[in-house]
Amino acid sequence: MNRRSQPADIAVTEPDDIHTGAIKDHAAGVPAVAVALARGLEQMGPVRTARTLAKLNQREGFDCPGCAWPETPGHRKHAEFCENGAKAVAEEATRRRVTPDFFAAHSVDDLRERSGYWLSQQGRLTHPMYLAPGDSHYRPVSWEQANQLIADELAAMSSPHEAVFYTSGRTSNEAAFVYQLFARSLGTNNLPDCSNMCHESSGSALGASIGIGKGSVTVPDIESADLIIIAGQNPGTNHPRMLSTLEKAKHNGARIVAINPLPEAGLMRFKDPQKIGGVVGHGVKLADDFLQIRLGGDMALFRGVARLLLDAERAAPGTVFDHEFLDAHCAGVDDYLSSLDDVDIDEIIAATGLTQAQIADLADAVASADRVILCWAMGLTQHRHSVATIGEGTNVLLLRGMIGKPGAGLCPVRGHSNVQGDRTMGIFEKMPESFLAAQDAEFGIVSPRDHGYDTVAAIGAMARGEVRVFFAMGGNFVSAAPDTEFTRTALARCSLTVQVSTKLNESHLATGRAALILPTLGRTDKDLVDGVAQQVSVEDSMSVVHLSRGSLAPASAELHSEVAIVCDLATTALGADHPVEWQQMRRDYNLIRDHISRVIPGFEDFNIRVRLSDGFVLPHPPRDRREFDTPDGRAHFAVHPLDWVPVPEGRLILQTLRSHDQYNTTIYGHDDRYRGIKGNRRVIMCHPDDIAAAGLRAGDHVDIISEHAGEDGIVEERRVDGFELVAYSTPRGNAAAYYPETNPLVPLGSVARESNTPVSKAVVIRLEPSVTAS
Repeated sequence: MNRRSQPADIAVTEPDDIHTGAIKDHAAGVPAVAVALARGLEQMGPVRTARTLAKLNQREGFDCPGCAWPETPGHRKHAEFCENGAKAVAEEATRRRVTPDFFAAHSVDDLRERSGYWLSQQGRLTHPMYLAPGDSHYRPVSWEQANQLIADELAAMSSPHEAVFYTSGRTSNEAAFVYQLFARSLGTNNLPDCSNMCHESSGSALGASIGIGKGSVTVPDIESADLIIIAGQNPGTNHPRMLSTLEKAKHNGARIVAINPLPEAGLMRFKDPQKIGGVVGHGVKLADDFLQIRLGGDMALFRGVARLLLDAERAAPGTVFDHEFLDAHCAGVDDYLSSLDDVDIDEIIAATGLTQAQIADLADAVASADRVILCWAMGLTQHRHSVATIGEGTNVLLLRGMIGKPGAGLCPVRGHSNVQGDRTMGIFEKMPESFLAAQDAEFGIVSPRDHGYDTVAAIGAMARGEVRVFFAMGGNFVSAAPDTEFTRTALARCSLTVQVSTKLNESHLATGRAALILPTLGRTDKDLVDGVAQQVSVEDSMSVVHLSRGSLAPASAELHSEVAIVCDLATTALGADHPVEWQQMRRDYNLIRDHISRVIPGFEDFNIRVRLSDGFVLPHPPRDRREFDTPDGRAHFAVHPLDWVPVPEGRLILQTLRSHDQYNTTIYGHDDRYRGIKGNRRVIMCHPDDIAAAGLRAGDHVDIISEHAGEDGIVEERRVDGFELVAYSTPRGNAAAYYPETNPLVPLGSVARESNTPVSKAVVIRLEPSVTAS
């Protein structure tokens, strides 16, 4: 068949027969190469696969649309990508197309019956599409008509706060900057983003402790560390290129401790497919210790370690704590140390599920290491007490003076490739006065000062009928958000929902009374404006800013860049006499970077420095100078009551997680290779003894019911049906299942203190036998 005359839709096999095998004891190796190439060939063909992957994460190429793990400064491999990065590129650079003919053949109701996997496999969106009120099908619309439809809805608002502007972490710095500038020009700080649902707890905790909500380490720091603690993170699936960095650290003598409720292949052994030993050898053992902690027990573990450090310091004064650092740079030390006197080691053991010997061994390792790094991800950030947990881990490092020291520090490992950059650019409902004042002076506007909605608050406002326009710059909001059916209902109350997207997803089918799909360029696509190639920039997980340059011909001549979409809409909605030069910035992204350089500290000479071979590193006062942007200029010890998650009688505690064949809400396939689960995603992993105690057997189908007690004491229940029980290595009382399938179990009101992040890693559930198998 001619590749340009594909059928109206792509045939997709939806497997429903689960096969389970042994948990893998290593990550990557030859299978990773084989899977990556197979997905590339399937979606792109051989020539396009070779040409595209050769430019992935290269200096003159484009940044991976997957994770935000940075490259080693001064060095790039010829194949600077991982299996899941290759999958992400294949999905974006696919030759498959979703045209107006596709939407003519499929009603919205028809598409709502399809899985997210099926939708994604159909290919790239090619034209702006409009779902009119009461209509059954999306129909093509011109860009001019689309912009006018949005502008009319914005003009009809009784307040600018009736608009919500959501952002995905894949949005470039330039697009994010003009996007928040438009929202604030309109008069609102309603700028929720995906950070609200993942690492908001990290930013809240670090901002309070060290004065900046970003990690304090670099790749060379990790490579030179003595001790690396990795808590609540699965780099083998979520940040695979991190494994190469950990391998270098091991070669340099580092001890690695993995803390996780599940055994994760990537932290056991790494077989680098770019090395002979990774192809024919056994690879490198990464984790020296695996602490299989109970869900929600990390705060207790850090508190127990701190207490043992205090005991050791009292036994041999001046040998454990870094008193010079504490005296010169820290506040709240005495209050924190006083709180450690109340630590009950039996409670620590009960909360963590670990032995006293394991906890003592970790404390000894922290006490004896000269350079300690703490890494974490969503396994720590999505609990009720996440902010306190991260604060407790930070306390341990502060006691040892491990901030602003080579080879030591804090490392929250971000997900989406520019999620950190979006926040730097102003995608935040509570930007500080310094940013707003600088932006107002630069553009001659008056930004609103009252705080806007984060993600959870935005869903609540939509549900109350207080939002007229919901605008999403990328992402898959309905699948990423908690309380799925509640979120769908909330979106339906909007007058207009707008999705800026590269591919079809469930959010296009969770519409307001009217809906628009605006197709946009991806990272792999060439962005030409009047024949001149434009470049965008991103910020990785360690504050390095660099350029990204797409090279593929766009999927359609109708695709617009995110910058163009925002600037054209702003011109239509705000009028040609608005003080911001929207159309000039649309034509030349250098002008956007010039504005950024005058608004955001650290971006001076942006256009010059971003063109250096490895870009440039943003300032980080604690890391660079041991300076802390807190009210008193000191790092602050966090003092919180000890919190953990007991398992109620007859119940389990569930964590939601990714399979190895997905990235965030994008499902690449149905095989979780490293966990030995293939063929279906509707599974729940439980300890064999918990299965037996419930009178069930592995292979049984169950319904999962979540229970959440609100502040009024009323228990809310949510339900998902037809999940197959898989016996798995988890702590007793804990279970795991994939999202977004289990997102409906997380009530909107179940959130972390201070950060308002949904509690997706500590859901109280019960199991009931299914009436019918799924």
